[in-house]
Amino acid sequence: MSCRRLAMLAALGVSVVVNGASPNDTLAGIDAQAPGGQPPVTVERLTKAIEEPHNWLMYTGSYASNQYSALAQIDRGNILTMRVEWIHQFRTLSTVETSPVVADGLMLITESPSNVIALDAATGRPYWKYTHPLSGRIALCCGENNRGVAILGDRVFVGTVDGRLLALDLKTGSVIWNVAVANPSAGYTITSAPLVVKNKVITGVAGGEYGIRGFIDAYDVDTGERIWRFYTIPGEGEVGNDTWGGDSWKHGGAPTWLTGSYDPELDLVYWGTGNPSPDYNGDERPGDNLYSDSVVALDPNDGELRWYYQFTPHDTHDWDSNQTMVLVDATLDGRDRKLLLTANRNSFYYVLDRESGDFLRARSYAKQTWASGIDERGRPVLIPDLDPNDEGVVVSPSAYGATNWWSPSYSQSSELFYVRATDNADIYYKRDEEYVEGDLYYGGSSYEADHPENYTSAIRALEPLTGELRWEYPITYADGSGAGILTTAGGIVFSGTVDGYLFALDDRTGEVLWHLSTGGRAHAAPMTYSVDGRQFISIAVQNSLLTFALPE
Repeated sequence: MSCRRLAMLAALGVSVVVNGASPNDTLAGIDAQAPGGQPPVTVERLTKAIEEPHNWLMYTGSYASNQYSALAQIDRGNILTMRVEWIHQFRTLSTVETSPVVADGLMLITESPSNVIALDAATGRPYWKYTHPLSGRIALCCGENNRGVAILGDRVFVGTVDGRLLALDLKTGSVIWNVAVANPSAGYTITSAPLVVKNKVITGVAGGEYGIRGFIDAYDVDTGERIWRFYTIPGEGEVGNDTWGGDSWKHGGAPTWLTGSYDPELDLVYWGTGNPSPDYNGDERPGDNLYSDSVVALDPNDGELRWYYQFTPHDTHDWDSNQTMVLVDATLDGRDRKLLLTANRNSFYYVLDRESGDFLRARSYAKQTWASGIDERGRPVLIPDLDPNDEGVVVSPSAYGATNWWSPSYSQSSELFYVRATDNADIYYKRDEEYVEGDLYYGGSSYEADHPENYTSAIRALEPLTGELRWEYPITYADGSGAGILTTAGGIVFSGTVDGYLFALDDRTGEVLWHLSTGGRAHAAPMTYSVDGRQFISIAVQNSLLTFALPE
């Protein structure tokens, strides 16, 4: 760490842990300002986060969730000189999925299972670490993962795999409040970063493979009191309950395990929902199964549903809609519209009106064999006899999907939408299965890959208003594993692969500009920020956080 930066931190009263932070080490004295001398992160700053490209104030960078930065110091012409600036080694053997949040030189990251670490964003030097003690039996389908935090004022918010939501002190990492969201022994967990909207911290839950009843919660940022809950499966007497047969709604899944988006002007939160349960046996739950495999638009003040759109009615192939909902304003058919863009796990790319929820367009962006198209109402036109059965039926895409939770990106520079896409297929089976709390509830002997040697993956650049392919860059195939995408005003598309390659592409052509072999799996979303006028790019790879910059 430079003498100048040490002096700056000392002036702020921040003591630096020189040899690393042990669990729950804290540093006092940041007072009303974070390192860097800037004011605390306010609601107004979150609302205008896109205007602070030197920061990365939330999981996807801004409420629009476009994974784009206006920083351009690292560009097409100089990226070949980019090097590793610093590395943070996590104290876990698990592959880390965190995406850092950076505010005025302070970086906040999460570590499996539910720990939070504060670092100097310029050097990687640790300030403090909060280690979360897990409690009770935890039913997990997909690993002890955590993808990040949210911040507001002097507080850091994090969800935990044992179903809790915490507020930590930004200065010290100490716990301000700790509330139980749901019962982890029944399959409820939290793996995604929360979303702060005004005076509320909003979180979803994972656990669809355990037959939970999904929901989205909002809590008071000051007290931790729950303000509202929206169930993603309507209860008895509620609109949509009749899309579930009998009592199947009680254990119908529809989890909400990826961070949503927010439009401050419309004052609407957009959140994706997951698969219905049991995953592969639709006989147990006749009907469309609302609001599974959907995007729901909620009023953040009271949690009321304003509109919804269901991508895959009566899903029997585990095609969650826990994908990032990207918000873009554009002219479509001669009319200025507020749009929601998303590449769905079911292999279709969608354009919706985010004000009304109207379906506008859809197009396949990856191999699919289950629908002949999407009709004018926005419903898929199904190809018959492709539900899972005892003998097994081959369908594209696979249960992992044509994409998954890893972030796509919309570049304001190139005006293209970038997605990690996979062409694959599975053999799907089903069986009868009774719900038992805390046990897996698939309704099938799962699935198996169909000729995986033929599967392919690529970064695909799509025309945002049509989904038409502009270019693609082939990458190593991996079911259920992949890194998110970052785009910048420097003309860069940045991502990584399961076999340890990080790479940068020209956003106009897909030409490779830079690459690096890391030896570890990239399974997180990259992000970028700057400190003292110097741009950095960070991404978690295996159990390390790698941060890059140009030579100083």
